Amino acid sequence: MNLGQWIGLIAIVLSLYILWQIRDVLLLMFAAVVIATTLNRLAKRFQRTGMKRGVAVLIAVGLFFGVIISFFWIVVPPFITQFHELTYRVPKGLQVFNASLDNLKAGVPPQLAPYIPDIDGLIKQAQPLVNKALGNSLAFLSGSLEAVLKILLVLVLTGMFLADPQAYRKLFIRLFPSFYRRRVDGILDKCELSLEGWVSGAAIAMLYVGVTSMVGLLILGIPSALALSVLSGFMNLIPNLGPTISLIPGLAIALLDAPWKAAAVFGLYFLVQQTEGNFITPMIMAHQVSLLPAVTLIAQLFFLTFFGPLGLLLALPLTVVTKIWTQEVLIKDVLDEWGKKSERETEFIIVRDDFSEPSNLKAEKIVSENHPSSEDEPHIDNMHQQDLTDN
Repeated sequence: MNLGQWIGLIAIVLSLYILWQIRDVLLLMFAAVVIATTLNRLAKRFQRTGMKRGVAVLIAVGLFFGVIISFFWIVVPPFITQFHELTYRVPKGLQVFNASLDNLKAGVPPQLAPYIPDIDGLIKQAQPLVNKALGNSLAFLSGSLEAVLKILLVLVLTGMFLADPQAYRKLFIRLFPSFYRRRVDGILDKCELSLEGWVSGAAIAMLYVGVTSMVGLLILGIPSALALSVLSGFMNLIPNLGPTISLIPGLAIALLDAPWKAAAVFGLYFLVQQTEGNFITPMIMAHQVSLLPAVTLIAQLFFLTFFGPLGLLLALPLTVVTKIWTQEVLIKDVLDEWGKKSERETEFIIVRDDFSEPSNLKAEKIVSENHPSSEDEPHIDNMHQQDLTDN
């Protein structure tokens, strides 16, 4: 390799290193782009009814914040009440459970008594786990300020992108060579449509989880069924981890009412999540964004491993965008066109060889079925140039 190639290689390596170091910022920017794109598409739908751009954007943003505020208004107050009741009733329930175990030990043969668990021993064994959980909770609280700042950054960036989306779109397109900018503009259009499809699919899955959970919780007679079902629906946006988080308050509230209801709630959540994860979401995503179920799972593991919890939250939209750019740029524009130009040049060389020999005349006859005569050669060049422009 010469000096110029070494310099280019070093520049690429340094660029990748810098991008890796600022990956959290890039993920926050991508989250803002996803939200802004969704709100922009919603505003465009309002504009089709005759609204002005400013009014349509204000309505879209109002709906967005209305959903967020409604979520906290529905979910948080019942959970605060249930949490206070939980801190009072759990120790009392442990005492009742310990007394039941003592009565059980008194009524069984002495040989079986050592195998009956002791609640005091279980508490001592669980003490390290409790301390670890408290430490993680403190760490979580210490990072709350950082999380709030990140959310504010995403909201500010969303507002900036939404105020003038075409300006930022043109700025991004200008990063590419001039002959490829029209192609990039088309790819961005496909990304917008796919992101809109993903949002629609996620909304349908959230609605399914929320409605089925509320129906099941109402049948079981669980308190705060509306808050629990809304939490389950929103947590469904976080693949794999979200349903587990939404299960914890449901089990706790059910345990306050009756112990057997906790097992019923666990069975309900398991059934809902299995139905949604194995049937609803794969079918919706395959229809909306053409993602295979195995691809979505592999993408979640990949982005969780390399980008952490934020990557897991954005795994599906990242997969949608990555899939489109890979299909359009790598496959269509690079791999599908690989060697086609050299094949065309080889065919023309065979045709333009010595026309006096019979073998070459035969080659001319075969190739002429697919190529015009020499008078149309400028037309061929124009078509080839137009093909490069379109691609």
